[in-house]
Amino acid sequence: EVQLQASGGGLVAAGGSLRLSCAASGARVRDYAICWFRQAPGKEREGLACIAGGMGATYYADDTGRFAISSDHAKNTVFLQTSSLKPEDTAVYYCAAKDLDLMDHIDVSQEYDYWGQGTQVTVSS
Repeated sequence: EVQLQASGGGLVAAGGSLRLSCAASGARVRDYAICWFRQAPGKEREGLACIAGGMGATYYADDTGRFAISSDHAKNTVFLQTSSLKPEDTAVYYCAAKDLDLMDHIDVSQEYDYWGQGTQVTVSS
């Protein structure tokens, strides 16, 4: 069973960047699909991007050109690089995992089994 811890959020000015981290323990990141989601107050949770497998296959939802997902297997960590941040990007950002052995394909629409606590990103204007 994998445990996830999201970190790296904070307060940034519009136009800035943040690198969010999702550190896994108890299991290897390479054995899971790991996805980033976000949820702003009063808004529906939104899937952003996923990465999976030893080959680092990635999936991006529509309109996510300012985000890049990557992994460092040595650190057992998945990252989300954000850029050109806007006030509307303000949200709690979550990472979630699903065992690759239970998946036929990778996207954000599946039900992910393991969730981190989330990290707050606030973008000021």
